[in-house]
Amino acid sequence: MIIDAHVHFWHYDAVKNDWITDDMKVIQKDFLPADASAVLAQNGVDGCIAVQSTQSDAETDFLLELAAENTQVKGVVGWINLADPDILEVLEGYKTEKKLKGLRHVAQGEPRGFLLRDEIVTGIKQVGLNGYTYDILIYDHQLEDAIQLTEKLSGQPFILNHCGKPALRSGAIKNWKSGIKELATNPDVSCKISGLLTEDKWHNCNEKQLSECFDTIFENFGTSRILFGSDWPVVNVAGTYTQWMGFVKQYISQCTTAQQQDILGNNAARIYNL
Repeated sequence: MIIDAHVHFWHYDAVKNDWITDDMKVIQKDFLPADASAVLAQNGVDGCIAVQSTQSDAETDFLLELAAENTQVKGVVGWINLADPDILEVLEGYKTEKKLKGLRHVAQGEPRGFLLRDEIVTGIKQVGLNGYTYDILIYDHQLEDAIQLTEKLSGQPFILNHCGKPALRSGAIKNWKSGIKELATNPDVSCKISGLLTEDKWHNCNEKQLSECFDTIFENFGTSRILFGSDWPVVNVAGTYTQWMGFVKQYISQCTTAQQQDILGNNAARIYNL
């Protein structure tokens, strides 16, 4: 069983999807489950988790509708206003949505310290108390915030997206390595191996450096807390789904068969309670 723990779907809108810049024209169009079916099948993927890409309640509802209509979408990581004083009421409204597994805010676009604001910590705590995971989307310079956040909320499941986005284009990953090492000491935190092609030079990734990043993730998180993700269709701006899958499978070929199965699907099923 292979579960892609990180895909996106959208009806493209230049205003709503303003993060898709002009140098990303290849993804300036609609991407829906029907578009994903062929690439998932080609790579032997049995299902996926749809992750929010815009920040509105409507986005969560949109993804849940897609999940209800498409069996290949096994779960949804939606968006919620973490600072909403009525967050408990909002969460209560999702109780019947069995495919809602986690929530996320695009914290990479926020200033350093955002994740440590009292109202944000309180909101994330409520997310956990209501049975949902919290996906951490940050840049490498925000890893210290993630470390402090996860320490404040002991026992709550967190999933680091895109390996914490190391600065692969510049090659300045020393601080990222130390941040990952510290964050991974918290057993509540898992990590998605995803999104690294777009952090490197597009269509010209440094495979040696990529392997070095994998070494850091695997040495610190271990195979029981690593989830495969493609970041499709965003991956298309820097490479291909099959290319990324190839990198992952080549690297984990050194693992046991059971460990490979965990990385490619079992961990996602367990951590997201699919």
